[in-house]
Amino acid sequence: MAEIIRPSSVLPALRTPFHVHTTDGVDLIGEVAAPIGPSKASILTLHPLPTAGGMMDSHVYKKAANRLPAMAGITVVRFNTRGTSSDAGSSTGSFDNGDAEGLDVQAMIDYCFEVLKLENLWIVGWSFGTDLALRHAKDPRHKGLILLSPPLRTTTDEELKYWNSDPRPILALVPEHDDYLRPDEAKKRFSIVPKLRIIPVEDAKHLWLGEPAVHRVLSEINTAVTGDKSPLPVEF
Repeated sequence: MAEIIRPSSVLPALRTPFHVHTTDGVDLIGEVAAPIGPSKASILTLHPLPTAGGMMDSHVYKKAANRLPAMAGITVVRFNTRGTSSDAGSSTGSFDNGDAEGLDVQAMIDYCFEVLKLENLWIVGWSFGTDLALRHAKDPRHKGLILLSPPLRTTTDEELKYWNSDPRPILALVPEHDDYLRPDEAKKRFSIVPKLRIIPVEDAKHLWLGEPAVHRVLSEINTAVTGDKSPLPVEF
């Protein structure tokens, strides 16, 4: 009998905790949630602002790890940036407003390719994580960026313009009622990167609260990384 997907749903996956060390000696903690069968694609998630409660267990990412391996064959890699804690544990080091976190991003990309041997890897940033992605996720091995609620808080215009010289796709999901950057303003701010595709999401807010918002986000991630244009099912 099919199970209706609920906020608390945890579908089958191979879940493995890990530790990764950065080049400056920070110990990052995280978890891989992989499909029990073949993996079609993989995502490395960069979480919201830790000083405002963001972490690897922020609800959209926890639900991605709980659902996408079984529903879409996507491997989900989550971790806490330096100085961030969650139920899984705490990464060492101190919050650096997105600067030293660049070393965290690179260490995790290296781990995804060199240890996990992932293929078709995409970087997914949410809020603070979108600034990390735009500023630091330039490693040529990943396939592109997916931005959720980008505030453009610390990313400079020069850092944005870099992506005009990089052929990989960038997709931004911008909530209609975002607290920081709404669709019309996002189109202006991102106009210096014409290839960046903005998807306005009606009725959504910065934190993507509510099951319809989560379903939309996870469906768009699935479409971007696997090419499956159908929305995710609402039961399993």
